[in-house]
Amino acid sequence: MRLSDTIESFIKTMLTQEEPEVELKRNELAEYFNCAPSQINYVLATRFTLDDGYVIESRRGGGGYIRIVRVIQRGSKFQYLISERIGETLGEAEAGKLIHQLEEEKLISACEGSIMRAAVSAQAISVPMPDSMKDALRAKILKNMLTSVARSRGERASHDRDNTTHTGEMNAI
Repeated sequence: MRLSDTIESFIKTMLTQEEPEVELKRNELAEYFNCAPSQINYVLATRFTLDDGYVIESRRGGGGYIRIVRVIQRGSKFQYLISERIGETLGEAEAGKLIHQLEEEKLISACEGSIMRAAVSAQAISVPMPDSMKDALRAKILKNMLTSVARSRGERASHDRDNTTHTGEMNAI
């Protein structure tokens, strides 16, 4: 097994159903695996992406950390939409149809749908650039909005399970 695979597996093992968030120190993780911190960066950048349903937050400095948050469960509708259906580009009409479908399926509220439609509208993206770039920007905006919705849904579900604890910060290594 390659080192990248081992690091990915180690981190994913820490991310469980009950703990959708893990906090790590890059240098300590690199030391643990006897590799350069850039190897850790590579794994994070390629294996824990938004399209894979993860958000990486980091803080640099002496007390710095990397927080990996699983915002979308594998096999969920949000995971499918973000990684498969939206793709790298998305036209305004297609985005509108997708948002309407999400509202009908009660995956987003009417208010969220209105905000999403406004954010990906031709008026919002009326900057001098080729249409292909506007469609790429529209896809990124919608993916980020869906990730935010999925994350807030996950945080609410986690909060509902246990009113007394934060959504699982885990200090490892």
